[in-house]
Amino acid sequence: MAADFRRDGVRAVLAGGDDPPRPPRTGVVWDVLRDIVSARVAESGREALDIVDVGGGTGGLAVPFAALGHNVTVVDPSPDALAAAQRRAAEAGARLTAVQGEAASLDGVVGAKAADLVICHNVLEYVDSPADAMTAIAAVLRPSATVSVLAANAVAAVLHRALAGRFAEARQLLEGHTGHAGHAGHAGHAAAEPPRRFTLPSLTALIEAAGLRPGEAHGLRIFSGLVPGAQLEGDASRTEALRALEAAAAATPPLRDIAAQLHVLGHR
Repeated sequence: MAADFRRDGVRAVLAGGDDPPRPPRTGVVWDVLRDIVSARVAESGREALDIVDVGGGTGGLAVPFAALGHNVTVVDPSPDALAAAQRRAAEAGARLTAVQGEAASLDGVVGAKAADLVICHNVLEYVDSPADAMTAIAAVLRPSATVSVLAANAVAAVLHRALAGRFAEARQLLEGHTGHAGHAGHAGHAAAEPPRRFTLPSLTALIEAAGLRPGEAHGLRIFSGLVPGAQLEGDASRTEALRALEAAAAATPPLRDIAAQLHVLGHR
């Protein structure tokens, strides 16, 4: 029965049927990855792909893909997060593999050339070496496979602070970014904020340095961090209009380049 569920789920996507619910706040990314997975299924002739979500935490993206019948492995340093991912998968009637590990040792955890898709979201900001992490990710990709990279945008951090009247902080971030490519943090920031931020050129350079070919790039939350919440409160039509605007602008430079987060694909 489980095998039938997986086959039916994949066929429904390829036929344009209903998807599982979109993961929250990642609608554009989900659409992009769904199309990549569908194309890979058609190209390879395999109904179930091997997907690795490194730093996948509680399985926000991993579980929807597992629910479609793919072989999904979540790799994360937190055993609590992995346990939560497995509970979420069980509630969705899906199965996934949860492995404790780090991005920089991903090839040793899942094996070389073992993945059709690697998801690396909100990870490069925190690892000791983004270059080492990308090298390990590249090693697990099969020929023609893809990595999906999502990271905090240095440009957006400067812009948001300036618009909030925090001009000294904005300048510190700007100078920090200028002096250290791909890094715009400073000791005065709250611990919850990413210690490292990127620009689109610096993310692209990381992907290329790992021997991969950069692909599509999108921006997430271009306007949502700039629009006062009072303009949306209790108004579903305005909220939907903002969502549609975000989706339309996601791949449009220079709007894409000032998004709170940057999404870039890398291809083997």
